[in-house]
Amino acid sequence: MKPDINNLSRETIVEFIGSIFDRRGDEEYLGEPVNMGQHMLQGATIAEQNDQPEEIIVGALLHDIGHFTSEFGTFTMDDTEDRHHEDAGAEVLERFFPSVITDCVRYHVAAKRYLCTTRPEYFRRLSDASVHSLNLQGGPMDAKEVAVFEQNENLEQIIAVRYLDDAGKRPDMVTPDFWHFAPMVQRMVDRHCTTQT
Repeated sequence: MKPDINNLSRETIVEFIGSIFDRRGDEEYLGEPVNMGQHMLQGATIAEQNDQPEEIIVGALLHDIGHFTSEFGTFTMDDTEDRHHEDAGAEVLERFFPSVITDCVRYHVAAKRYLCTTRPEYFRRLSDASVHSLNLQGGPMDAKEVAVFEQNENLEQIIAVRYLDDAGKRPDMVTPDFWHFAPMVQRMVDRHCTTQT
């Protein structure tokens, strides 16, 4: 069920997200050898290990949060239409996080479509589940879509999170839990909320 984001605040959003990881992180990431929590934690951990900026780490950590918060449910390999989890996730986060974070969430699917067009070798590295979802999501971008997408001021960060999304599918990788990253997530929230007041 979609959460009532009107009841969330700067002081409670991080705990709310952490509770999602705790309660639902073990849900199957269908078509992949990891569960949903592992997938997002792996992307964030890889970013942290490579000394990426906090906005990239948090973007990777939260990019698929819409699979949990969406009223449309989680993607399956039997789906015949897109569930737009990226929009659902961004909608929940946009009140609390800087645009660079919400853009990484909102456009990580578009980034896959973009990279399939602009970097042909990228498509060959996609998992079967990613290829299946790509077909539901509109396939590779056309030239007009590419031109529009390249205007996003957060393009570099979105692409970085996309690559972390693809990397976070290792069945044998050990990561910290969400609470390791919680102070960093709170800093992103505080940064956004401070600039909005």
